Amino acid sequence: MTVHFIGAGPGAADLLTLRGRDLLASCKVCLHAGSIVPRAMLAHCPPDARLVDTAGMTLDEIESEFLAARDAGQDVARLQSGDLSLYSAVAEQIRRLRRHGIPFTLTPGVPAFAAAAAALQRELTVPGLAQSLVLTRVGGRASAMPASETLAAFGATGATLAIHLAIHALDRIVAELTPLHGADCPVAVAVRVSWPDERIVRGTLCSIVGLLSDEPVERTALVLVGRALEADGFRDSALYDPDYRRRFRA
Repeated sequence: MTVHFIGAGPGAADLLTLRGRDLLASCKVCLHAGSIVPRAMLAHCPPDARLVDTAGMTLDEIESEFLAARDAGQDVARLQSGDLSLYSAVAEQIRRLRRHGIPFTLTPGVPAFAAAAAALQRELTVPGLAQSLVLTRVGGRASAMPASETLAAFGATGATLAIHLAIHALDRIVAELTPLHGADCPVAVAVRVSWPDERIVRGTLCSIVGLLSDEPVERTALVLVGRALEADGFRDSALYDPDYRRRFRA
């Protein structure tokens, strides 16, 4: 018996990986985050699979489902939103599985920042302007931020910022980043990116709060900040420069 953690991706059912699809089809039990995973993905499960929505469950209750499946000798597909490597709460589930000696696998999913960049039709790293992407969040009820991991510290680098789980703190983001990036710095808010009701709001640190005031966003949104979002006059990458010597070019 094995528990297969599967990244469901940002929302669109067809952004599930082929490996994730095949694992869903092979498991008799599927625990899925029903509030943020599309039900269309469950069509890949066997017709007689036990489907368990974990949206309202505690960690202890999820652990009990793992143990029940182990006792029944049934593989489990643990379907979670986005990619498992980031803000997925997979670490504490793995810790419980290890305590019980239950084997597990992890299958990555398309992360929200990649889906947002695709929707924006932008590369988040631009030559000579931004060559790093910072994936971060702000402190909240669920988890505080380490003292050294602040928006100001990350903002000072000039890297493109992908700020997760922070739409409720948009005023704070603007206040902390404006002195570092300038009021005209591009901002994009990707709401339910890749879902049928996807909404992309583009603005600047000066305008973004006002742009969202008429239709506030409460959750499932990613805030992107950085000059790379609207870059145009940058130099071409050396990768395709005819004078750049590389092993694959004569």
